[in-house]
Amino acid sequence: MLLSATVSLLPSFLLSGFAFSIDDMPRFLQIVSYFVPAKYFITILRGIFLKGAGLKILWPDVIWLLIFNMLMILISSLKFRKKLD
Repeated sequence: MLLSATVSLLPSFLLSGFAFSIDDMPRFLQIVSYFVPAKYFITILRGIFLKGAGLKILWPDVIWLLIFNMLMILISSLKFRKKLD
């Protein structure tokens, strides 16, 4: 359980921009943070709760989350092959 938290939860938390600003990270980690869905989720949450922004402003982050969601569903459906025999 500790290994799974270290491998998945910790990088998501650190690279999402929740604890540390992404602009202050090294360039390599800034690039890696684009592939962490939590970054877009945190951006949406901050926009809604702190700024009162709507979908008109936050639509690029919502689109990225939808793309990631569709990609994960596609990969999981390809990997999960249940045979009805």
